[in-house]
Amino acid sequence: MKRVILSGYRTGTESATSLTRLEEADPPAGDVRVRTTYLQIPAVTADLMRADPGLPMPGFRIGEPIWGPGVGMVVESRDERLPVGTSVLHRKGWQDEVVVTADEVYPVHPSLPEPYFALNQGVTAYHGMVDIAEIRAGDVVFVSGAAGGVGSLAGQIARNLGAATVIGSAGSAQKVRYLVEELGFDAAINYRDGDLAGQLVKIAPDGIDVFYDNTGGEAFEAAVKVAAHGARFALCGAVSGQLDGGDGAYPRLDVMTAIVKELVIKPFCTPHTPDQVAAWYAHYGRWLAEGKLVYPRTVVDGNVEDAPKVLDDMLAGRYRGNVLLRIG
Repeated sequence: MKRVILSGYRTGTESATSLTRLEEADPPAGDVRVRTTYLQIPAVTADLMRADPGLPMPGFRIGEPIWGPGVGMVVESRDERLPVGTSVLHRKGWQDEVVVTADEVYPVHPSLPEPYFALNQGVTAYHGMVDIAEIRAGDVVFVSGAAGGVGSLAGQIARNLGAATVIGSAGSAQKVRYLVEELGFDAAINYRDGDLAGQLVKIAPDGIDVFYDNTGGEAFEAAVKVAAHGARFALCGAVSGQLDGGDGAYPRLDVMTAIVKELVIKPFCTPHTPDQVAAWYAHYGRWLAEGKLVYPRTVVDGNVEDAPKVLDDMLAGRYRGNVLLRIG
């Protein structure tokens, strides 16, 4: 079996490629052997390569495999609950084969069009939009980092739950077209064109009711300027600062504007609870079947040793939606 392990901690903007190495080993004995077919490569992987990620989840340890979501097929089994050929979801990460107990994997729900549809960030998107931002029918919604794995689902969730207008921001003309033409956003903004607040107010002259923030920085500052009275802010991430060493994680808050508008600003960062998972999957399969949701993804073909390069390319903005590495 092949697996990618951490060889050094991230202290600045080092590439994942420079901090990992490939290791080959014989698979250990166990109840169930799974051959990985897809790996999900989320942005948080880069944060977890730090000695102290500052997140409510453990970071990676030097000399151990990079863990994370993957989908695979059972190729050997001593447990009758998981016969050979079963597609399962695991969290053993960047390994081409994993050996687990039956309690460490989850059969992929048969309602999904393909097993890899199980690799999504919908729980975060749904929890943030519904429980934190408290989306309501008729809301005008702005999602920053809208072409990413979380943002691209958050915007669609808002639309399906009755938002009047859904606006996204992204970093290229191609991604802007993708949000509108493929994901059904009402409008999208290229933040690289500058004056984000000016662009936003043209689309939402009466202000935005909900801001789902994945980036921090200028997007947060613009949202405060353009917010309607009582707008709800769900702060999910600060990618503009947390990954490239910039100041995007420290946006300026116009406190007087926030007071006058009585803004509700709620950061959230919680491990997924069973209730949150159940709430998302109660809608996910149905929305897919009804054509009300596009599963946003970029699939990259390669092998497990290509995972660090895929992460680096994703952080550089070369992909959109959930980034998946198809093994072999």
